Amino acid sequence: MKVRQCANTDEMCAALAPIWHYFGQNPPSDDAIRHFKRVLPHERVHAGFDADRIVAGTGAFDFALTIPGGQVKAPGVTVTGVLPTHRRRGYLRALQRSLIDHAHARGEPVAVLWATEDTIYGQFGYGMASMAAEIDVPRDRTAPFAPGAARGDTRLVPLEDAEPLVAPIYERVTRVTPGMFARTSVWWQDRVLNDMEWKRRGGGYLQCAILETGGMSAAYALYRINNAFERGVQTGNIFVVEAMGDSPEAESAIWRFLFEIDWLARVKAHYLPLDHPLLLSLADPRRLNFVVREGLWVRLIDVGAALSARSYAADDSIVIEVTDEFCPWNAGRWRIAQGGTEKTAAEPALACDVASLGCVYLGGFTFAQLARALRMRELRPGAIARADAMFRSDRAPWCPELF
Repeated sequence: MKVRQCANTDEMCAALAPIWHYFGQNPPSDDAIRHFKRVLPHERVHAGFDADRIVAGTGAFDFALTIPGGQVKAPGVTVTGVLPTHRRRGYLRALQRSLIDHAHARGEPVAVLWATEDTIYGQFGYGMASMAAEIDVPRDRTAPFAPGAARGDTRLVPLEDAEPLVAPIYERVTRVTPGMFARTSVWWQDRVLNDMEWKRRGGGYLQCAILETGGMSAAYALYRINNAFERGVQTGNIFVVEAMGDSPEAESAIWRFLFEIDWLARVKAHYLPLDHPLLLSLADPRRLNFVVREGLWVRLIDVGAALSARSYAADDSIVIEVTDEFCPWNAGRWRIAQGGTEKTAAEPALACDVASLGCVYLGGFTFAQLARALRMRELRPGAIARADAMFRSDRAPWCPELF
């Protein structure tokens, strides 16, 4: 077995073929590779070889990830797959080894991913760091809990004109939302606004609505209208790909626009934050059918740098003993404080593995929750309460996009 970074586009194409296989596709076409290369250079794709043949692959996007109080460089792990002819031979572990070592050498302190299977990545030190919600609500059960204020004006814009209107809104929301990552213009054009046929999955074309207040764009919605009829009655849905606003009023208004699109039976959306305002802003929240699953997984590649980069809600310090078999440089006792995190010989107040630290890193879970799950040991009375006061975040972490 040999695993290394891809040396060229041909190797990249072969390294992506295993995950294409699991999605029921032939190896990626030249057109697919051309689009991928715009956001994923071949040197950020790692390939697993059996002799001279590539049988496994993984890759990492270059992300600037929002964390409480700042941003960090974070590889967004993606396109991971091993051909079924080579399963259970250690290729996945070797791919993770290569990818994480490369990120560590580049000074990237955190890795993030969406897990296709939730049992895979804990063994490599990833912790479930956020939750994501789906809704499927009858449109006639979306009355607001209380009337809203004046909404501004909403207009539809062609996708080719959307980026300068939607990107600033996304950027303003990203600044204050842990778990979101900065989008480049290339990312907007190739990943978000490029309405390729495979994304539609038999549904409608991607639409873009902009809400303007005071002549400035304040919220947007990307959505599809999926028509369907049964015995002459409309049973279709509005599928919301992404909707957000830079204020509570703008957020409410753009969702009110979506709920009031005529002629459709339901409104659906995936990848919503756990603390989405719809839960409290609708008169009939039960009808949202608010279903929760895990969202982002976080791996602290460099515990000291990762914890030093984020801010803390309390001016305190705490010592945690961390175990990390996959990245042994992280193992040891760490003093965490507002001014920085460093190794120490002091007695620890808490003890956990690195995956559990990933769970609390973005503020998605608490130390108390980990303790109740038997994943955090309190070595000094009151240490869990102190740690939770430090790591508290006012917003649930959220990543609105599967990558």
